[in-house]
Amino acid sequence: MRKTRRVLVGTVPVGGGAPVSVQSMLNCPAHDVDGSVRQAKELSDAGCEIIRAAIPDEEAVRLIPAIKEAMSVPLVADIHFDYRLALLSAEAGVDAIRINPGNIGGNENVKAVADCCKKRHIPIRIGVNGGSLEPHILEKYGKPSPEALVESALYHASLLEKFHFEDIVLSMKSSDVDTMIRAYELCAQKCDYPLHLGVTEAGSERMGIIKSAIGIGSLLQRGMGDTIRVSLTADPVREVYAGKDILKALGLGKPGPRIVSCPTCGRTQIDLIAIEEQVEKRLQNCTKPITVAVMGCVVNGPGEAREADVGIAGGNGVGLLFRHGKILRRVPEEKLVDALMEEIEAL
Repeated sequence: MRKTRRVLVGTVPVGGGAPVSVQSMLNCPAHDVDGSVRQAKELSDAGCEIIRAAIPDEEAVRLIPAIKEAMSVPLVADIHFDYRLALLSAEAGVDAIRINPGNIGGNENVKAVADCCKKRHIPIRIGVNGGSLEPHILEKYGKPSPEALVESALYHASLLEKFHFEDIVLSMKSSDVDTMIRAYELCAQKCDYPLHLGVTEAGSERMGIIKSAIGIGSLLQRGMGDTIRVSLTADPVREVYAGKDILKALGLGKPGPRIVSCPTCGRTQIDLIAIEEQVEKRLQNCTKPITVAVMGCVVNGPGEAREADVGIAGGNGVGLLFRHGKILRRVPEEKLVDALMEEIEAL
């Protein structure tokens, strides 16, 4: 596990051995306060631990107190170019700011943001990606390489360090998974700032989840990364579910059920796909640290899934309900999911 500094985003610790947190970003129009509040609540209900909102102008700053009043999940203001928006967001009560100091003017502007955030204990995330590299860095490397992304991130960090500000989180995102992985690996060797992991512009829900699982998952598995966002061209709630699933698959998530299910084959005589989807949906908010097996036939049932705490195995219109490989009873197919849920409740 990589040792990092710890920063506090509201009440959520990031880095320093804290649990990996899941983030997402509002995609309502920035001036739609009511819609943004509704979406923030939806993200919170889905388990999002840090929410980011774009603040493109002074009018959008109104979002901050409205969201803060409605919920307790920490809020990050995403700001580009105008340092005054960072100051206004801080005064409005935001919990963190995403801004690149090199893009907001001279030292006076950087110092104003650093001093304001230090006074209010507001961390700053520096977020670079392939499309935002400084011309001199892009010219030096010829392309948005891992080395270019890291040099850019550390350049921005040095501007804050000059004014003794070190509550910093770094991200170096790329739409290319290999570039993203190598950039974070390199950065992890060069500094001890917490890392925000993500694949930017990852695409549709299907491809975005695949790319994010590879990029984010491979880094987390080796102890790198302190907070994550799965970026999808989809409902942000889907980002949260995907992020939680990546953590769960690595044993890093909050307590909850692990579902194991077979891919089905010619022996399957029940609608296992629909049954598995029902089980997954009904266990969405379950916090019991159990393994639940959903198997298509007796071959993959109590035998291969005997390590599961509880499970079902299909038959011809009926299924077996079992615990730790021991068959409890036969249940009609249409009652299988209800019987499984009752057994889980009893655990």
